[in-house]
Amino acid sequence: MNGMTKTRTYSISDLAREFDVTTRTIRFYEEAGMLLPERNGQTRIYTDEDRVKLKLILRGKRLGFSLAESRELIEMYDPTSDNLKQLHALRAKIQQSREALQQQLTDIQLMQTELDAAEERCLEAMRELES
Repeated sequence: MNGMTKTRTYSISDLAREFDVTTRTIRFYEEAGMLLPERNGQTRIYTDEDRVKLKLILRGKRLGFSLAESRELIEMYDPTSDNLKQLHALRAKIQQSREALQQQLTDIQLMQTELDAAEERCLEAMRELES
């Protein structure tokens, strides 16, 4: 052993399979400047850093974050710091998402109540017409 650590690399197909996304999805994140793979001719070569970024982008998407919000959070990461600023920003985004979901839930519950009332009026009108 020479003491050098070999860096793991991934193809676009490797990442697509691992994260169950299309290669087109990965290329989209490249076009957005979120992933910057090396190239060997036409072949994309992704590093562990690219893999982690893709994982974070997809997690952000599942949490309802926009691509810009995910980019902002990822760019805040600094391996030489405690990342407290990034953690505070992430927590704020989580709170914003939670508040938006709560509002949507309230709106859905109100709509269900209104639909129930409209259906009841409809049924009542039908009973009156049938009698």
